Amino acid sequence: MPRIGAKMTLLRRRGVLLFVLLAVAVVLPPYCGTYYTRFATQIAIYGMAALSVDLLLGYSGLITFGQAALFGVGAYAAGMLTVYGLTDALVTWPLAVLVSMLFALAIGALSLRTRGFQFIMVTLAFAQMVYYFAQSLRNWGGDDGFTVPQRDSLGFISLADHTTFYYVVLALLVLVVLLANRIVKSEFGMVIRGIRDNERRVAAVGFPPYPYKLVIFVIAGGIAGLAGALMANHAKFVSPATMSWQLSGELLAMVILGSANSLIGPILGAAFFLAFRDVLSDFTEHWMLFFGPLLVARVLLVKDGIWGMLVRATGADDKLGEPKVDFPEPLERAADSKPGAAK
Repeated sequence: MPRIGAKMTLLRRRGVLLFVLLAVAVVLPPYCGTYYTRFATQIAIYGMAALSVDLLLGYSGLITFGQAALFGVGAYAAGMLTVYGLTDALVTWPLAVLVSMLFALAIGALSLRTRGFQFIMVTLAFAQMVYYFAQSLRNWGGDDGFTVPQRDSLGFISLADHTTFYYVVLALLVLVVLLANRIVKSEFGMVIRGIRDNERRVAAVGFPPYPYKLVIFVIAGGIAGLAGALMANHAKFVSPATMSWQLSGELLAMVILGSANSLIGPILGAAFFLAFRDVLSDFTEHWMLFFGPLLVARVLLVKDGIWGMLVRATGADDKLGEPKVDFPEPLERAADSKPGAAK
């Protein structure tokens, strides 16, 4: 009973922390003016894209350098549809998500047959192919990209106003977080985490890893495509730069900064990364020289990233003195190492 009470207290503290973060996101940006509203919109969009990377890296153990390609595909799809006059967000954005998921299905069907370093390089190769294909679209500006004439409308709601668009993006981000949380807490999510920890054991108990990894890859691609469609509307501009491998690296950095395997961490990492970049870029164009050591320090000194620091600072850490594992392999090893365990 004391353990159950402690667990409930931790859950309440974590719920309060999430509520405070959401309240700040709802109230603060519009109160601070148009610039900060647009900046907060950018954070929410990149946070959504980073969350899609977290589903692969943190929960599936898949390190990909191709997520920017799916982000860019969603942006191109939404931008092209808007140029052709299809401005209903209820139609344009789902179509952009569908196109991104189809691209993810094609890329994942081949790349997931490899592992480790080979998987990283294959996803990078696909991303570069998509990037150069976008550059070859001369009717759509080639390397210069093209301008989106207007933002889409959400039914009878116009999204031309920056504050209205921000709240729509924030609402979609919350829905994506809830959906992702439902996925990772389901039986499917348990299988995915099991594949991350021990793929051979999961296969031995009757769960073939390949289709599960393909499904999560496609889901992550759809989330990245939605983020790309929102970015096309936010910037009202689309270019091949949205598909570059540098953006894939930045999304990985956001996940690492915020904390992988947390869902909220990548959003906080996106906020920190974008704020760090915008502040230092006002002083020097070589801001990455300062960001590199910071990322190294995060990996070496800060175990759980920004989200972990917040959780520990508020006393909402869920470690109650026992190892938290998704599958019992580490505990089995510990049991086997005890004297007399083999008797």
